[in-house]
Amino acid sequence: MSDQTLFEKILCGDIPGNFIARGENWASFLDVFPRSQGHTLVVPKRAAKRITELEKEELTELMEGVKITQGKLSKYFGTQDFTVMVHDGPLAGQEIPHVHFHIIPRISGDKGLALPAIFPDARPPNPPDFAHLSELCNNIREASE
Repeated sequence: MSDQTLFEKILCGDIPGNFIARGENWASFLDVFPRSQGHTLVVPKRAAKRITELEKEELTELMEGVKITQGKLSKYFGTQDFTVMVHDGPLAGQEIPHVHFHIIPRISGDKGLALPAIFPDARPPNPPDFAHLSELCNNIREASE
């Protein structure tokens, strides 16, 4: 089927995948373009484009898959530290229109960076602008009512 996502093709075996773990509605496999050793993707079997398209049960199972995958990577790499990320939509950097969590084991000296590296030119106010945050929070809540 030509409209399948890359991940659907991996899940059904049309494209090889190096699977770390599988659940009833999710699977995890090594990223073919890893940012570091052990970079793994956890995906739902259903090709939802965004987290908001997942049913509650699917999201719960997907997060359980993240936890199980982290456990396996933790044992192998001897670390409890991970960068866990999701790019939810094209403006967020999502390249494949199928929800997926990146699980990246973090070990000493891996040269990985933290959140500020994603927005290197952003300079949050210091001290925080609590009045602005309060106003923004209220506006967000009102918009969703």
